[in-house]
Amino acid sequence: MRTGEPLPSLGDVLAALGTGLWHWDTAAGLVTVDAMTARLLGLPAEQVTLTEAQVRARLHPVDWNEITGVVQLAVAEGTLAEVRIRIMDDQKRVVRVVRSRSKPSFDHARKAYVLTGTLQEVTEPRPGTPAGRSAVTGDWRRSREAFLLDAGRALAEARSTQEVLRVAANLSMPGFSPDGLAVFGVEGDHLTIVGHHGHEPGSDHPFTYMPLDTDYPAAEVVRTGRAVYLSSPEQYETRYPLAWPLAQRFGRQSWAFLPLTASGRTMGAWLAAFTYPVAFTPDERSVLTTVARMLAQALARAGTAENERALSEGLQRTMLPKLGPGIPGMSLAARYVPTGGGLQVGGDWYDVIPLPNGRFAMVIGDVQGHDVRAAGLMGQLRIALRAYASEGHRPDAVLSRASRFLHGIGEADPADPRFATCLYVEVDPVSGVLEAARAGHPEPVIRMADGTVLARPTAGGLPLGVDPGADYPTTRFVLESGETMLICTDGLIETGGHDLETGWQRLRTLLEKHEGDQEELADTLVQAVHGPSSHHTTGPLADRREDDIAMMLLSRRGEGCGRGAETDTVRPPVRRTMLTVAQAEPERVSVARQQLRELLHDWSSPDQVDSAVLLLSEVLTNVLVHTDTDALLLAEVIDGRDGRRMRIEVTDAGDDLPHLRRPGELASSGRGLVLIELLAHTWGVAPRGTGKSIWFELYETEGAGPR
Repeated sequence: MRTGEPLPSLGDVLAALGTGLWHWDTAAGLVTVDAMTARLLGLPAEQVTLTEAQVRARLHPVDWNEITGVVQLAVAEGTLAEVRIRIMDDQKRVVRVVRSRSKPSFDHARKAYVLTGTLQEVTEPRPGTPAGRSAVTGDWRRSREAFLLDAGRALAEARSTQEVLRVAANLSMPGFSPDGLAVFGVEGDHLTIVGHHGHEPGSDHPFTYMPLDTDYPAAEVVRTGRAVYLSSPEQYETRYPLAWPLAQRFGRQSWAFLPLTASGRTMGAWLAAFTYPVAFTPDERSVLTTVARMLAQALARAGTAENERALSEGLQRTMLPKLGPGIPGMSLAARYVPTGGGLQVGGDWYDVIPLPNGRFAMVIGDVQGHDVRAAGLMGQLRIALRAYASEGHRPDAVLSRASRFLHGIGEADPADPRFATCLYVEVDPVSGVLEAARAGHPEPVIRMADGTVLARPTAGGLPLGVDPGADYPTTRFVLESGETMLICTDGLIETGGHDLETGWQRLRTLLEKHEGDQEELADTLVQAVHGPSSHHTTGPLADRREDDIAMMLLSRRGEGCGRGAETDTVRPPVRRTMLTVAQAEPERVSVARQQLRELLHDWSSPDQVDSAVLLLSEVLTNVLVHTDTDALLLAEVIDGRDGRRMRIEVTDAGDDLPHLRRPGELASSGRGLVLIELLAHTWGVAPRGTGKSIWFELYETEGAGPR
C-alpha cells in the first residue's frame, strides 16, 4: 500500500489475518458471528446468529466451563479475556484450536455480560519448545496460580508421609504433568527411597541405599542443594554416563531433580519424570520449585507428626500396665482410649496391684489435663500408688499418702498446679468383698446377673493434690456371683456433649441390654462413645467436650453358664443391694430410696414401689431418731415359684425392740409399724445379737393382699 492511499476496511484486514468477529449477549442467550468465525466453528462461512447451546456444541466441554471464569475475572480486573478453545466436530474430535480475545462488560440493569471479541486459529506448539504446554484453555498464569493454591491446600491437609506422597502423585500441573515421581530421603551418607509413583514394584531396588557420592542426579542435588534439569535423554547420558543405564529402561524423555529443603536443611530430593520432552522454561521451573518447597514442608510436618504419634504410643504403652494373669475367680477387662491433645497422651490410667495380704487392688484415675505434663504426672502418681499399696496400707491410707505426694509436686511447680481424681478398690477374690475409697472420681457401677444396673454409692473425699490433709473414708460392699463392676473415668460418661446424669443413662442402657462376654461389653461401651452410633446419641450440652477414656470391668465367676459367654455363672434367684446410713449422714436416706427404686426398675406395680420406698424411709428414719447407731439396709428381689417378692431389711445395734401400737390423733410417733402392717404383705422384728432387724416383704403376684 502506497503512502496516501486510504486504509482498507476493517473486514478486509480481519479477513486477511484470518480473524473473525463475534458478539455475545448473555441476557438474550444469543451469539452473532461473522463468516470467518462461523468457518472456524466448523459451520458454513456466512454471518449467522446462534444460540448459546449451538455454540456450546462446537466447543470442548472443559473449555466452555472455563470461559465463564475467565470472563468474570476479566470484568473484575478490567482486563481482556483471553482463552484458548478446542473446536470439536460432530464425532467429538478436536479439529482445530482457536484463540479468543474480548473485552467483556457487565450490564447491571439486566444482570448480564456483553462481549465483543475476535477469534483466530492458532498452531498447537510442539512439546519441548519454550511455548510447549499441553494446556489450551485459559490464561496459563492464572492456571498456575490456581494449581499452586490447590496443591498447597492438599499438601497442608496430608497427615502422614504416605498421604503426602499420594497427594504429590495426583497433582496435575498446568500444561506439563509428570507421569513418574520419586521422593528420596537421606539416611547418614546414603540416599533412601521414601516413596515413588509411576514405576513398577521393585524398580527402585538399584536406587535404594545409594551412597551420596554416587554420580546420580538425586545424590548431586542433595550434596549441592541445587536443582538439576535434564530436557532430553542425550543430555542425561552426557552429564551422567554412569547413571544413564539405570534411568534408560524407564523410557522417560525429560527429568527434573529438585532439592527438598525445610528449615534451611536439604532433607532429600524430588524426581519428576516426563514421557515427552520438556524444555523447562523459567515458568515451568518456577512451578516445580514451588511444588518442591511445599512438598518438603509437608513431608517435614508429616514426619514430625509420625514421630510424635510414635512417641505418644510408646509413652502410653510404657505407662499403662498389662493386666497380667488377672484376679483368681474373677475375670477382668480394661480399655484405654486417648482422645485429647495433639500428642494423643493424657492423664488417665488404670492399674491392678497384687497386695501382700493375698488381695488385689484396682486403681483408676485421671490427672487434670491432656498434655505431656499430665502424662508425666500420671506416671509418677501411678508408681506412688503402687508403692503405697504394696506396703500393705488400707485404701484410705493409700489415697491420703498419694494426695500428699501430688500436693508436694504441685508446690514444686506453683505455676502449673494439677490435681487428680482416683478410685481405689481392694478386692478379696475369695469372698467377693470390695473396699473402695474415692477421691473426687465417679462412683462404681454394678451390673447384676439379671442385667439390673445400680450405681454403688461410695463415700469420697477431695481430688488428690488439693488438700494434703484430706480424709478418704472406705465403703465396703460385696460383688456377688455373676455380677460385674464397671469403674471408669469421666471421659466415658461425658464425651459427646453429655453430663454425668445423661451420660450414665446412656451407659446404663448399654449395660442392661448387652448379651455378649466381658470383652465385647468393653468394646461396646467404647464404641457407643467414639463409634458411628455416638453421633446419633449426643447429650443436651451445647459444647462437645472430648476427653481421654480409661475403664475396667470386673466380673465374679460362679458355676454353670449365665448371661454372658465368659461370666460362667448361673443367674441367681436373688437381686440385692446393701447400704449403710450413719447417724452423721441422714442425707443418705434419700440415697437409699433411690437405690431401692433402681433395684425395682422392672417391678410391675408402681404403687408397690412407692409403698416400699415409703416404708423404707420410715424404718431408716426411726433408726436415726430413736437409736444412737447406724442403719444397715439390705434390699432383695427374690424369684419364687409363685412370682417375685421384695424383701427389705434394716438392721441396727439398738437394744429396744419396736412394738405395734395404736397412736392417738395427737401422737407425734408410733405410726411406722402401723404403715408396715397396712402396706406390707408380711413383716417382722428379729433380734440380731447386739441389735435387731426390721423386715417387710411385698409380693408381685397379682391378687395377693396384706396380712
